[in-house]
Amino acid sequence: MSLRSPLGQHHDGVLSIKPFRRIWIATTLSSLGDWLSLLALSALAYSLTGSGQGAAGGLPTGSTTTGSVAVGGVWITSLLPYLLFGPLAGAVADRLDRRINMIIGDVVRAVLYLTIPINLIVGFAPKLTWLYVAQFLASCASLFWTPAKDASIPNLVPKEKLNDANGLSLLTTYGTAPVAALFFVVLQWISTLLGDKLHLHYFANAASGQVALSLYFNVATFVISALAVYSLHNLPKRANGEPISVPSVAKSIWEGWRFAGRNQMVRGITIGLLGAFAAAGVVVGLGYGYVSSTLNGGPTGWGFVFAAIFLGLAVGMSPAVRVLGDFSKRRLFGLAIAVAGLPLALIALIPNLPVVVVLVIVLGICAGIAYVTGYTIIGREVDDDTRGRTFAFLQSALRVVMFLVIACSGLLAAGFSALVSAISGSPDVKIGHIHYASVGINFVLLLAAAVAVMLGWTSYRQMDDRRGVPLLPDLIAALRGNPLPEPPDRAVGQRVPSADRQRGQPDGRPAGHGLLLAFEGGEGSGKSTQARLLAIWLRENGFDVLATHEPGATKVGMRLRALLLDTAHTGLSPWAEALMYAADRAEHVSAVIAPALARGTIVVTDRYVDSSLAYQGGGRQLPLAAVRDVNNLATGGLVPDLTIVLDLPPSEGLGRRARSADRLEAEPEQFHNRVRHAFLDLAHASPGRYLVLDATMESSQISREIQNAVRELLPDPVPERAEEVTGSIPVIRE
Repeated sequence: MSLRSPLGQHHDGVLSIKPFRRIWIATTLSSLGDWLSLLALSALAYSLTGSGQGAAGGLPTGSTTTGSVAVGGVWITSLLPYLLFGPLAGAVADRLDRRINMIIGDVVRAVLYLTIPINLIVGFAPKLTWLYVAQFLASCASLFWTPAKDASIPNLVPKEKLNDANGLSLLTTYGTAPVAALFFVVLQWISTLLGDKLHLHYFANAASGQVALSLYFNVATFVISALAVYSLHNLPKRANGEPISVPSVAKSIWEGWRFAGRNQMVRGITIGLLGAFAAAGVVVGLGYGYVSSTLNGGPTGWGFVFAAIFLGLAVGMSPAVRVLGDFSKRRLFGLAIAVAGLPLALIALIPNLPVVVVLVIVLGICAGIAYVTGYTIIGREVDDDTRGRTFAFLQSALRVVMFLVIACSGLLAAGFSALVSAISGSPDVKIGHIHYASVGINFVLLLAAAVAVMLGWTSYRQMDDRRGVPLLPDLIAALRGNPLPEPPDRAVGQRVPSADRQRGQPDGRPAGHGLLLAFEGGEGSGKSTQARLLAIWLRENGFDVLATHEPGATKVGMRLRALLLDTAHTGLSPWAEALMYAADRAEHVSAVIAPALARGTIVVTDRYVDSSLAYQGGGRQLPLAAVRDVNNLATGGLVPDLTIVLDLPPSEGLGRRARSADRLEAEPEQFHNRVRHAFLDLAHASPGRYLVLDATMESSQISREIQNAVRELLPDPVPERAEEVTGSIPVIRE
């Protein structure tokens, strides 16, 4: 059996480990049970309230909005334990026997879910009230079960397979949601068969039929999960796993909000995700009532819609993001949230179940794109010291927002429906052939769509890293796989059109002066050798050539080089490193390159600005736009006429070295892979200014390719025949 995660990781080896396979089975069944319980209890809460059996808290019975409030209560009781007992769950996972912790959690959930259908028959407690109590306690058990499982996994798999194991566990946790929806639909058919065909009247209605079967199935999943965990006799209590720390929600939000106020990127992500989760809270709180009542879909229709949400999420998190691979992640994040408001608005306006299912898939795709893009941005652009705090803040804040929105959306919809009823005598509205039952739900869905569009667009404006580039051409180019349009205020690392140089456009030098050729590439790619050979070739052909390098081409640069490459400074801050390279480059341009270009010299430099964009932007994962801006200031906007990138797999390049001679070479191979991809991305974005060569070719062949490309840029072209025959300075004839 070969399983693959959305990231393309193989899990054959992980599942071949018997203890992990057992805990994976327990995770699968436990997650399936959690999702199935949400579906079944949502249907039951709506049924109880709508039938007039359980009006809680003085709410009027029999209305769609009342049922939506009851469904919202199911989700609130599911979320509330995470807000109240998060830190306690981590402490329990650290201190108690994790195997016993998980077994107790599974048994408790099985018993609690078994009592709900029994209560429907016996009536030992108010039905809706007991549903909420049981779901709250079951969610508490899930809360304590999850960190115990997470803390156990490092003890069951080798360290080198831990990422695969965690990835598979995460995939299982969320991948069982559409499976639960499918089970829910199948159980509806079984319930109908038992009630109508076999005349078992116990299964004749939703409360005692489909829901009861779902809860019985749910009980079975938790019992089997408990047996799977019980079979892990040798599970260590506390071995390789580090202590599990679940921060206080209030503390995470307070500290995170202070940090977001100082960081524009985190602030933009926060604004966007708040809009996305506010809209999600409305869909969760009102979706079942809308599907059951206005769309006449019932529990089965809600099962299809629920599955459609996760189908869309799966597509959005993987294929859709790959299709837009070159599109700015910052732009994509805010745009996805703003666009998600459009299908949500259409869901409110078009009460047709098949259409709504399709729109929900589109909505899920947008949500999946936004989710994975937002977390990718944080992973790339927030440094290690603050990344954990940022994730904790977002997770806590989003749970609170969803909790509040679910709690309020049903009441807001009920209030608006009551207002319409007071004016027209009915909460229903008919426009042409379209009938809106309890129009308050449609109103709140439209309001949520407007909020998503507004906050998504605000996030887009906050985070836009390609200002001046029109959005539509940028998006079309990414979809077609073409090079993206260049900003009008050309930044370092982008092509300067030759016509602009001839007119004396501000590229950092007077028109018609000198030529700047830069060599770039990873460690061991041979760029220093090729830079030296090119300088020799140019001198032999009568050109005034200056060969230089970075860092360390000036007296100041030599001191900076000693600091930058010394392996004793391994703890140097990424931004300190980037700024020191920029300082070296500023002195290099001012004292060496600019004067040489001014007198018409051809400058050949071993490394230039692209090295900072690749090593500090790609390797260190600093914000690329910020690194580009710093170097633009350092160089005065001086852009090479040609950048030659020698591409070589890091494993081969590092292998050419006898030892790691400096601090950057000593970085792990993953760092150098990011550097390599950053060089290739820069070249792909501006192909007119780059020559990318395979560094595994023979050195002489590489030199010929470089000479052919440089020959087109030389002020006095070198006749190829004269060079081949004489190897001397050619005679230039008018």
